[in-house]
Amino acid sequence: MPAYGFAHLRNRRHHPDILEYLERIQDTLDPFQGRFLVHGPPDEVVEGAWAGSMVLIEFPDLAEARAWYASAAYQEILRLRSDHIDGDLVLVEGVGPDYEPRQRSAKLRVQMTEEGQI
Repeated sequence: MPAYGFAHLRNRRHHPDILEYLERIQDTLDPFQGRFLVHGPPDEVVEGAWAGSMVLIEFPDLAEARAWYASAAYQEILRLRSDHIDGDLVLVEGVGPDYEPRQRSAKLRVQMTEEGQI
């Protein structure tokens, strides 16, 4: 099942380190089959507010995403970004092609009923 690294980046401070990070990151992703799907600010915010940019990187699975983040190659360049851009990064497993949100609702309904929330 595909997995994703999703980053919400805020308060960018332009610095030569950021350029170096951008020039080097793909080499850290290649061994883990990581590829950028989204990289930049949203084109349109249709609900709420969004400050900053987003990055979405796809991996074949969660193990590859974790291995990439923990890799010596990525850890070597991480500070080039994190010293100049505030942000959050999460690794998350995607859903399969047969994902059905009604099934998720049914499980939550049972849980909430058991907890007396409904």
